Amino acid sequence: MHDHRSAISTELGPDAAVARERLLEEVRRVLHGGNGSRAGREQIVRVSVPTAPVNLFDWLHARKETDKAYWSGRRDGRAVAAAGVADVCAGEAGPIYAPLAEHLAPLLRTAPNGARYFGGIRFDTERPVAEEWRAFGAYRFVLPRFELVRREGEYRLACNLVLPRDRERLPEISAEIALLTMPSETVDGPLPLPSTRRDAPDAEGWRRNVAWALDAFTNTGLDKVVLARKATYTFADAILPERLLRHLERVTPNCFHFLFQLPGGDAFVGATPERLFRREGRSMWSEAVAGTRPRGETTIADARLREELMHSEKDQREHAYVRRSIGETLRPLCLRLDVDAAASEMALARGRHLVSGIHGTLRDGVTTLDLLEGLHPTPAVGGYPKDAAQAAIRHLEPFDRGWYAGPVGWIGREAAEFAVALRCGLVRERRLSLFSGAGIVLGSTPDAEWEEIEHKIVDFIKVFGLDLRRAK
Repeated sequence: MHDHRSAISTELGPDAAVARERLLEEVRRVLHGGNGSRAGREQIVRVSVPTAPVNLFDWLHARKETDKAYWSGRRDGRAVAAAGVADVCAGEAGPIYAPLAEHLAPLLRTAPNGARYFGGIRFDTERPVAEEWRAFGAYRFVLPRFELVRREGEYRLACNLVLPRDRERLPEISAEIALLTMPSETVDGPLPLPSTRRDAPDAEGWRRNVAWALDAFTNTGLDKVVLARKATYTFADAILPERLLRHLERVTPNCFHFLFQLPGGDAFVGATPERLFRREGRSMWSEAVAGTRPRGETTIADARLREELMHSEKDQREHAYVRRSIGETLRPLCLRLDVDAAASEMALARGRHLVSGIHGTLRDGVTTLDLLEGLHPTPAVGGYPKDAAQAAIRHLEPFDRGWYAGPVGWIGREAAEFAVALRCGLVRERRLSLFSGAGIVLGSTPDAEWEEIEHKIVDFIKVFGLDLRRAK
């Protein structure tokens, strides 16, 4: 009998067909064996076997399951391609955190270390859901049925089971395992070319929104609001989300990369540099990220832009709101909290930000969902004070952010990691909607903030090989 608290692993050669057969043997042994719930409680069991190296995007594209996901950490050397559903916790509207805790806590309490629920939460659960975001709901977290995991050059094929409910599903699961063949073709290749673009708000609407915010800073208690834009591109052919993310991952190192594809085919894809938090036991890491400049075309231009960011009073003030707010949120949850006293540079391949590191030791009883509820949304994507900024965004923005600027990531038994969904797009067949925002504070100007967002949007669309700056 296997201990349900640890992942079941076997050592074997790298042949993919052998790995698939071995996975099936282990699944049969679990479902026919003594692993099961105690006193009627459901439990997660995870079967994992080594397999041959294979491109994760190719493997994901070959899966016919209606649910797919991809996650790679910023610098942890681990990437996961996932398909199918062993368990799901989802809701179409708030409240969020109480239902999540009720569903996930009993299952994760005895789950193996490798078992993770992948998913995300809407930026604003009080705003009506637009049709294009309806499939994603207010929140959705999936324990995948199958995962292909790459870590430090090693590959493992895993199957997650929930007992006792999966005991009756052996024929179905066996058939699914038989379809886990390695891909015969690559998803790599050219992306379709965008033909049209539509902006919301347009340039005039953007100027009105920024003017409203600047007036509010003078006449209300609002100090900062992050206003966003949505650029929707139409393509001649349908977009493959796995192909898009593969291209995006190549040009965005040191980012979190994610894909969530739902029944019906809609997919949320992105490469974000910003961590919301990572938890390992009672240790927690977060960061304040705010203040932006592009990279320069030459060494001299790049150094000038760096100095401009580091010595910008406006950007340092914007960053301070974020750092202060995150500190205020985390101190009651931590026995000890260390916050960088000054911002440093986060240099990326195509941009740079001001960043302050935060590390804490959590108080006994503080959960992952407590951190999520407290931290989201940070002033880096909402504003300061939080409630006033949220109200301003609802009033001004002519579109639903959906999962953009919300938390995306995974939850495990004693660990979790969430990023802020930035530099991202919603794929719907031939349409790609890109979202990006800028922090508005006293000293902001409409034209400068428009250009900051335009730089982020164009950087994303350059993955397709074009620079479409002007809406048609």
